[in-house]
Amino acid sequence: MSLDLFLLIIVVVTALAFDFTNGFHDTGNAMATSIASGALKPKAAVTLSACLNLIGAFLSTAVAATIAKGLVDAQLVSLELIFAGLVGGIVWNLLTWLLGIPSSSSHALIGGIVGAMIAAVGGHGVIWSGVVSKVLVPAVVATLIATVIASVGTWLVYRATRGVDEKRSEKLFRRGQIGSAALVSLAHGTNDAQKTMGVIFLALMSYGAVSTSETLPPLWVIVSCALAMAAGTYTGGWRIIRTLGKGLVEIKSPQGMAAESSAAAVILLSSHFGYSLSTTQVATGSVLGSGVGKPGAQVRWGVAGRMASAWLVTLPMAGGVGSGAYGLVHGIGGYFGIAVGVTLLITAVLAIWLRSRRARIDHSNVNAEWDGTLTGGLDAPGVRPEEAGQEVERALRAALEAGTDEAKLAAVPDTPAPAREVIRS
Repeated sequence: MSLDLFLLIIVVVTALAFDFTNGFHDTGNAMATSIASGALKPKAAVTLSACLNLIGAFLSTAVAATIAKGLVDAQLVSLELIFAGLVGGIVWNLLTWLLGIPSSSSHALIGGIVGAMIAAVGGHGVIWSGVVSKVLVPAVVATLIATVIASVGTWLVYRATRGVDEKRSEKLFRRGQIGSAALVSLAHGTNDAQKTMGVIFLALMSYGAVSTSETLPPLWVIVSCALAMAAGTYTGGWRIIRTLGKGLVEIKSPQGMAAESSAAAVILLSSHFGYSLSTTQVATGSVLGSGVGKPGAQVRWGVAGRMASAWLVTLPMAGGVGSGAYGLVHGIGGYFGIAVGVTLLITAVLAIWLRSRRARIDHSNVNAEWDGTLTGGLDAPGVRPEEAGQEVERALRAALEAGTDEAKLAAVPDTPAPAREVIRS
C-alpha cells in the first residue's frame, strides 16, 4: 500500500470519527428544550433526532461544496493537512463536550483546517474572503436573527394564550414541540453532515480520485457521513443537552416550541444558500431568545457569557491544535509520522472520556435541577429514580417486617427530587 493511499484511508476514518463527535455534540441543538420541558423522553428524543439527521443529510450538498472549495486553496491541500485539521476539530469538540459548552463543531472543523493550512504554506493558502463571508458573518448574523425571532415568537405565544388554562396550554405545546424539534433535527442534517462530506471530498481531490471540477461528493461519501452523524446523535451528548435544557433558561413548552421553530427556519435558509452555519450558535441564540421573550423568565447570563467566550476562541484554539498536529505529523514524516499522530489523538480521546466518567451525565439524570454548575447537583446519593424507588421499597419492607408494635417508617434522609416524588406517590 502506498503512503498516499494509507493517508487517504486514515483521513476518511478520522473524518467519520469527527462526524460522530459532531452528532453527539449537537444533539442538544434539536432536543434539549423538548427533553427539558418533558415533551419527549430523553431516549425517544435522541432516537428521533438520529433518524431525521440521517434523512436531512441527503437533502442538500451546498454546504459540502463550500467546505471543499470556498475556504482554502484546494490546489495546496495535502492529506497530512486534512488529517491535522480533523484532529483540531475532534479535540476541541471533545473538550467542550466535557465542559458541557455548546460550542460550534463547524467552527472547530474549519479552525482546524485553516490552522493546518497556515502551518503548511502560510496565510496565502486560506481564502480569507470566504472565511469571512461564508463563516464569520453568517455566524454572527444568524445567531442574532435567531435570538430576535425566538424572543418575539415567545412573547407572541404567551400573549396569545393569556387566559388559557396553563396545564392545557402546556399539553398542547408539548405536542407541537415534537414537530418543531423534528424539524430542527432535519435542518441540522442538511447543514452539519455536509461539512464532513466536504472534508472527505477535499481529501479525494487531493489524492486525485476525484476531479477538482466536480461539484458533488460521491454517493458513498454522502451515505457514510450521514450514518456516522446519525450514530453520534443517538449516543446523546447528554452533557450539552443538560446545559442547553437546564443551565441557560428554565424552559417551558411554549418557549421550547418558539426556540425550535426559529432555529429550524434559520438553519434551513443557511443550508439553501450554502452557508457553513454554526447550528449550535443558532440553537443557543434561540433558547436565549425564548428566555428573553417570556415575561418574568430567568436567564442565566453567566452561563451565556461562558458560551460566548467559548465561541470566540473556538476558531483560534482548534486552529492551534490543527497547526501543532500538522507540524508533528509532517515533521516526523512517512508512516511513522501518521502513526504518532493517530496514537496521540486516540490517547487524547480516551483521556477526555475517562475524565467525563467521574461525573456521569446520561438520560436518567440529564433533567436534574441545575444548581449553578454542570455536575454539581449529580453527586448526591439516590439521584437516579430507580435507586430512589429501591430505597423506599427497602424502608417499607423493613417497617412491615418489624411487626405492628414497631411498624414505624425510618426517617428518609435528604434526597434529591426523584426520591421525594416516589415517597409522595
